[in-house]
Amino acid sequence: MRVGLLKTLLDEPEKSIRDLLAETLHTVVIHDFPEKWPQLIPTLLASIQTGVGDMGKHGLQVHNALLALRKVCKRYEYKSKEQRGPLNEIVQSSFPLLLPLAQQLSAENENSLEAAMMLKQILKIFWSSTQFYLPGGDGSETSSIGLARPEQLQPWFDVVRSALQKPLPEASTGLEPRNQPVDVDARNAWPWWKVKKWSVQIMSRLFSRYGIPSYADDQEAKDFAVFFSQNVAPQFLGPVCETLNLRPSGSFCTDRVIHLCLTFVDLAVELASTYKLLKPHLDFLLYQVCFPTMCLTQEDIDCFDNDPVEFVHKQNSPLADFYDPRMSAVTLVTDLVKHRGQDVTQNLLGRMTAILHTYSQAAPDQKNHVEKDGALLVFGSLSKNLLAKEKYAAELEGLLVSSVFPDFGSPVAFLRYRACWMVQQYSTVQWSDDGAHLRTLLEMVLNRLSDPALPVQIEASKALRFLVEADGAEETLLPVLPQLLTEYFRIMNEIGNDEVVSALQALLDKFGRHIEPHAVALVTQLTSAFSQYCTAGEDDDDDDAAMAAAQCLECVATVLKGVCGKASMLKTLEPLLMPLVLKILGSDGDFIEYLECGLDILTFLTFFQEHISPEVWQAFPLIYLAFDQFAYDYLNMMVPCLQSYIGKSTNIFLTGTAQLPEGDIPYIDLIISIAAKTVTNDRASESECRYALSLFMTILHNCPGKVDGYIPFMNEIALGKLGQQVNTEIPLTRFSIFQVLGSALYYQPQLELMELEKRSVTQQVFTQWIIDADKMERWLPRKLTVLGLSSILSLPTSTLPASIISLLPQLIHMACKLALVLKAEAEQTEKDADQLIEEAPERDDGVGDVDLGFDESQDVTNEVDEAYRKTLQGVSGWDDDMAKFLLGGWEDEGDDIDEDYSSPIDKIDELILLNDTIKMAFQREPEAYQQIQSALPPEPVAVVQNLFASADIVRAQATQQASQQS
Repeated sequence: MRVGLLKTLLDEPEKSIRDLLAETLHTVVIHDFPEKWPQLIPTLLASIQTGVGDMGKHGLQVHNALLALRKVCKRYEYKSKEQRGPLNEIVQSSFPLLLPLAQQLSAENENSLEAAMMLKQILKIFWSSTQFYLPGGDGSETSSIGLARPEQLQPWFDVVRSALQKPLPEASTGLEPRNQPVDVDARNAWPWWKVKKWSVQIMSRLFSRYGIPSYADDQEAKDFAVFFSQNVAPQFLGPVCETLNLRPSGSFCTDRVIHLCLTFVDLAVELASTYKLLKPHLDFLLYQVCFPTMCLTQEDIDCFDNDPVEFVHKQNSPLADFYDPRMSAVTLVTDLVKHRGQDVTQNLLGRMTAILHTYSQAAPDQKNHVEKDGALLVFGSLSKNLLAKEKYAAELEGLLVSSVFPDFGSPVAFLRYRACWMVQQYSTVQWSDDGAHLRTLLEMVLNRLSDPALPVQIEASKALRFLVEADGAEETLLPVLPQLLTEYFRIMNEIGNDEVVSALQALLDKFGRHIEPHAVALVTQLTSAFSQYCTAGEDDDDDDAAMAAAQCLECVATVLKGVCGKASMLKTLEPLLMPLVLKILGSDGDFIEYLECGLDILTFLTFFQEHISPEVWQAFPLIYLAFDQFAYDYLNMMVPCLQSYIGKSTNIFLTGTAQLPEGDIPYIDLIISIAAKTVTNDRASESECRYALSLFMTILHNCPGKVDGYIPFMNEIALGKLGQQVNTEIPLTRFSIFQVLGSALYYQPQLELMELEKRSVTQQVFTQWIIDADKMERWLPRKLTVLGLSSILSLPTSTLPASIISLLPQLIHMACKLALVLKAEAEQTEKDADQLIEEAPERDDGVGDVDLGFDESQDVTNEVDEAYRKTLQGVSGWDDDMAKFLLGGWEDEGDDIDEDYSSPIDKIDELILLNDTIKMAFQREPEAYQQIQSALPPEPVAVVQNLFASADIVRAQATQQASQQS
C-alpha cells in the first residue's frame, strides 16, 4: 500500500487529488516512518535526482517528490531538539541535492510557474527543517547546515534573497514572469507570490529565533547569531524595504508579504546593526508604509457599510496579529516609539497632530475622513506609552475633547466607530474639570448604543466596560440601567460577540447590588442568548458565537453573584437555570466547552441555598457520568458543588441512588468512585488528587457515625497515595492525606487506629505527620491535625497501640503548637482587616520612556526578559526544580480547595477542644499523663501551659459575647 500510494502521488497531475494523496502520505508517515518505511527518503531523493536531468519530461515527478518530502519534514517541524527523530538525517542527505536545484529555480532567467511551484516546495522543506531548531553540526567541511558553521547557510540565504527580490511585473507589461493575474485572490494564490511569502517568512523566523546575539542560549547559537546579525540581516533589509516600497510606488503586493516584511523590520528595530541602516529611512517606513497601511481601504469601508457583521468579525479576530498587515504596522509603530523614541516620537506625534488640525479646519467637502481615522488609530495604539508619560498625559484630555468628542456626532459612521474605540484606549485619562467632560462622554457613548451602524454599537458597548470604572460614572449610568441592559440585549441578539457580553458582565459586576430587580429578566435573556449563540456556533461553525455563548454563562454567574445572598431569588431563578445545566452536563461531551461555566452556575445553586431541591439533585448523577465518560479533567470544578450536595442534603446523599446502565448505584458510592479513580490514576495531577481527597474529608465531616463501612477503603486509597508521596519534596498532597486521616480520627479514633494497625503503618504515618506538621502553613491541615490528635487523647491509654503511646509527648506538643499558631493567625487576620488601607495603584512603567528609548548603537533589551532567559539557560533539564517553577511545573498552592472549604468542623474551636481533652485525660489517667508530662522537655511543657491560659481567655471572651448578645 505504501509503495502504491507513493507511486500514485508522484505521477498525479491534478492538484486536488495530489493534495489528498499528500495528506494521506503524511498520515502514513506519522505511523510508519522511519521504522516500517526506511526506503521512503531514498526513493524520493532518487526521483528528484533523476527528474532534474530532464525537467521538461520529469518536472511533475520532481515537484510531487518535493511535495512528499515536505510532508515528511512537516511531521517533525515543531519537535524539540531531542524529538526531531530522523529530521537531522533527512537534512544531511537531502539538502546537498536541494540546494543546487533551488539555485537553478531562483535564477533570474527562470520564470515558469512550474519553477515557482518547485521552489515553493523547497522553501517549505527548508522552513520545516530549520524553523524550530538548527542542527549543531560537527564543524567539519562535510557537515550539513547548522549552528557550528553558519557560513554554510549563506548559499541558502542567497536563494531566499533572490526569491524575495525577484520582480513580478503586471501582466500588461508582457515581461517575465508573465501572466500575473489581475484578481486579488488569484494573485494571492499565484506561485511566484507564494515564493515571496515563504522567503520572507523564513527570514523573519530565523531572525526572531537566532538573529539577536543577546538572546542566544549557548556558544554555538551565539556564534550563529553574531554571523546572522552582522552578515545576513543587513543583506535582507534592502530587498525587504524594496518590497515594502511596491505599494507606495503604485505596484501590487499581497497583504501576507507586507505583513511578514513589516515583521522583519520590527525585529530589525531591536538590533543595533540593522537599526543603523533603517534610521535614515524612518520617514519612509512611518509615513509611506506604516501609516497608509494603518488607514482604512475602500474595501474596508465597503465592508463596514454593506457587511457590518463581517467587519466586526475581522476587527475582533484573534488571528489578526498573524496575517493582517494593519496589525503588523501598528506593532512596528508602537515598537519604534517604545524602543527608539528619541528618533521617532516627537516627529510622529507632530505629524499626526497636524493631520487632526488640518481635518478640523477643512471645509466639510474637503475633509479627509480616512486620514483622520488613521491618525486616531496611531494615537490610540500609543495610549499606554503616552498615558505613562506625564507631559503627554496632561495633553490627552484636550486631544479627546477637540478631536474625538466631535466624531460621536459625525455623519461618517467609521469615525463614530473610531471615537468609541478611542474611549477604550484612553478610559483612564485624568479629567481636569468637575466631571462635566466625563458626563458628556458617557452620554455620547450611551447614544451610540443605538447607532444605525452595527460596528458603532459594538464599540460603544465595549467602551462602557472601561468607562464604568471611572469615578463619577455610576451617577450617570445607574438611573438608566434598565434601558442600558435592554440595549445590550438588543445588540447581543444581532451578533454573537464575546466582547459585548464581557462588557455586559462588567456592568453587572459594577452594579451587582442593584441587579436584583432585573435578575429574572437578565437570566431569561442570557439563557436565550446562550441557546441562540450555541446553535450558531454548532451549525455555522461560528467561533465568535461560541465564545459569546460561554460569555453569556459567565454573565449568568455574575448575576448570581449579585443576588446569592437572597435565597428566595435563587429559588426563583432555579427553574430558568436547571434545564441549561442539565443540558450541558447530559450532552455526552457535546457542550464540554461550556462545562466550566455550567458547574459554576450549579455551585451557586447548591452552595447558597439552605436546601437542595429534587430538580437540582437531578444534576448529581450527571456530574458522575460526565467525570467518568468525558470530563475527567474537570474534577476540580466539580468538587465544590459535590461538597454542597453532601453537606446540605446529607440524608438524601446517604440514601439516594442513581439509575445507571450498570444498575442502581448509591450516591455515596459515586463519590467514593470519583475520589478513588482520581487518586489511583497515574495521569491525575497532584492538584486533582488533593481535590479528590477532599471528598473523603467532606463525607467524614458531614456523616458522623454513618459511614463506618467506608473507612477501610478510604484508608486503602489515602495510605496507598501516602506511600507514593513519602519522598516527594513538595508536601501538599501529604497534607491532604493527613487531612483525611485527621478527619477519620475525629470521626471515630478507635476505628481509624485499628485500620492503621491492621496495615502496620501507625508509627510510620505519625512520624511523617510530625515531620510535616512544621511545614503546614494553611489553616485546614493544621486544624484537622489538632482535631485528629485531640480525638486520640480522648481514648484511654490502655486502648492505644504501643507505637502511639511512645509518640504521645511529641503528638501533644505538636497539637498544642498548631492550636496556638491558629489562634495567633486568626487574631492577626482580624487585626489586619481592621487596619487595611487601600493603596493607590502605581503607574505602569513597563512601557519605557517614549522620548528616549535605546541609542542607535544599542540592541534593545528588556531586564525582566533577560533575567528570565538567563535563568532558563542555567536549567540543567526539564526535571530541574527551577525549570518547573519558571514553566509552571508545580501546581500553585492557591489552586487547592482549602481556602473556601466549609463543613461542620467550622463550628469547633480546636483550641478549646484540645484544652478540654488534655485536662480530661489528666483527670482520667493522672499517673499515665504525669509520666507523659515528665517526658516532655521544658519548651513543650511551656507550650501546653500557654495553651491552657489561651483557652481560658477564649472561653471568657465567648461567654462575654454571648451575654452581650442576649
